[in-house]
Amino acid sequence: MAMLVPRKGFSPAAARVACLLLLLVAAAGTSVAGAAYVKYKDPKRPIQERVADLVSRMTLEEKIGQMTQIERANASSSVIQKYFVGSVLSGGGSPPSEKASAATWQQMITKMQKAALKTRLGIPIIYGIDAVHGNNNAYNATIFPHNIGLGATRDASLVKLIGRATALETRATGIPYAFAPCVAVCRDPRWGRCYESFSEDTKLVQLMTASVVTGLQGDVSSRHPKGVPVVAGSKNVAGCAKHYVGDGGTKRGINENNTVMSFHDLMRIHMPPYDDAVIKGISSIMISYSSWNGVKMHENKFLITQLLKERMHFRGFVITDWQAVDKITNPPHQHYYHSIQETLHAGIDMVMVPYDYTEFVADVISQAKNGSIKMDRINDAVSRILRVKFTMGLFEEPLPDRRLTEHLGCKSHRELARDAVRKSLVLLKNGKKDGAPVVPLSKNAKKILVAGSHAHDLGLQCGGWTNTWQGHAGNNITGQGTTILEAVKSAVSNKTIIDLTEHPDKDSISKSKEQYDYAVVVVGEPPYAETAGDNQNLTIPSPGPDVIRDVCELVKCVVVLVSGRPLVIEPYLDTMDAFVAAWLPGTEGHGVADVLFGDYGFTGKLPRTWFRSVDQLPMNYGDKLYDPLFPFGYGLTTKPVTDS
Repeated sequence: MAMLVPRKGFSPAAARVACLLLLLVAAAGTSVAGAAYVKYKDPKRPIQERVADLVSRMTLEEKIGQMTQIERANASSSVIQKYFVGSVLSGGGSPPSEKASAATWQQMITKMQKAALKTRLGIPIIYGIDAVHGNNNAYNATIFPHNIGLGATRDASLVKLIGRATALETRATGIPYAFAPCVAVCRDPRWGRCYESFSEDTKLVQLMTASVVTGLQGDVSSRHPKGVPVVAGSKNVAGCAKHYVGDGGTKRGINENNTVMSFHDLMRIHMPPYDDAVIKGISSIMISYSSWNGVKMHENKFLITQLLKERMHFRGFVITDWQAVDKITNPPHQHYYHSIQETLHAGIDMVMVPYDYTEFVADVISQAKNGSIKMDRINDAVSRILRVKFTMGLFEEPLPDRRLTEHLGCKSHRELARDAVRKSLVLLKNGKKDGAPVVPLSKNAKKILVAGSHAHDLGLQCGGWTNTWQGHAGNNITGQGTTILEAVKSAVSNKTIIDLTEHPDKDSISKSKEQYDYAVVVVGEPPYAETAGDNQNLTIPSPGPDVIRDVCELVKCVVVLVSGRPLVIEPYLDTMDAFVAAWLPGTEGHGVADVLFGDYGFTGKLPRTWFRSVDQLPMNYGDKLYDPLFPFGYGLTTKPVTDS
């Protein structure tokens, strides 16, 4: 600082006062500059320091807001700002508008994010969606085969690429958080979510889990601490392993039911994929609606806090399923005040309250103030959520990247999905006894018959969790895509005549049966999700069995079954000349024709046991009593026609 030289008439006392004033001004300036530095906003600081700094600044209401996830339809700017909402989701079939473009999705999320950034601390929201076989809620997205089909590929590298493509298409719509992957080990195909499981075999589920998590979130360094979340960049998403734990082992395969087994078996069968997900840096874990030995998973402190968080060192956040706090009691929402306390003390960090968020927020605030819910538990929950947000870079780049919109349904992703379809199909029969193989089919046939409800329907081909929660039939729901019929037409000669009929008349076929070189019969299940898919019979829905019999008794036939699980097929198997399990292949029907006509060989292997009768269920690979129609891992192979 320059020395003050007293001017003429300026007393030494006055000079001392002026000097003191300058010192005070300088000190005040330093104080202002110091206040301008906010540690949690500094990307150069360690994440844990940023988290601690931000939590220390938050009011109780701001903390509860971070723990609250609401549905898109309720997420107005005023609601986000009033309740300091930490997360928003789209439920199944909840786009911003019908057939919304990627740009429209981004505009909606940008508006929400800007509202969040205007709150006192400017904490961004994290927007989540069920991207379970591609970004399946978005119109024109690439729809990949469901997990059961990916399990049939046995191709971990392929599954990683699918995870990466799914992340990019999810980011294309401005969404940074995917409720995927489902790492359930489905032990009973009667369960309505069995197609969301890679396999009945724990080791196969582990293999696919490790691959898809790194595809979604990015690779993990070998020196990365176990359990610490990883989101590698702006083209990756935060993932969510679900549904913890034992959801695939419920009694009789009933959704949200009770899994009855020892702790040893729970750890041996259902827990390993979660450990793999934690090792790969999974950002969040969703809790199952189901129970373990009568205790609801959402209030199981031993499994959530003591095992997952403490023993397995999971450092991301734990989230409920949709309105799961309500479902702790029967009837739902009874004793809701107490249910909130139970779930939070069990270790839940973020609560999915799509509609009743005002009641939830009020109840948590009330219980925190009276000591029923401990502040240490709230601070831990908020810290975990913020850790993921900082890891994702949301504080530095909170808004969607407009440059990514072109990746939604792009050609390279559709080619990847087509490859996945080829590798997922399992050939279970190829020719009758002592007869020549039927597959590959000839492309130069004079006339062929394509029959069945699933031959020309993208909605049926994709299954549940497509466009809407339950999915639905029709060719106008995905925007892009190729049906199996269209793929067959593209594969065969221009001179080949193709007759299509969903439910052929047997008399008509009988009159013209000599004209057909062969028939392709495509039948299967309707779309479904969750409880709506629970099925104690597992028979092929009508008129599928009649179509198989009527066609295959008269014309050489290949039956393609489009389903989310094995179905009762033994009564019709002898009638068929060839039989293919196609699972739920998604939008790229060309992949089915690629292997049927020999451009590529069949390589898929059963990801789960094909039973003879539902009376055998549950029956899994390794059981003492094991008499399947086709065992786990079975699958005939063929060579491409060009290699023969």
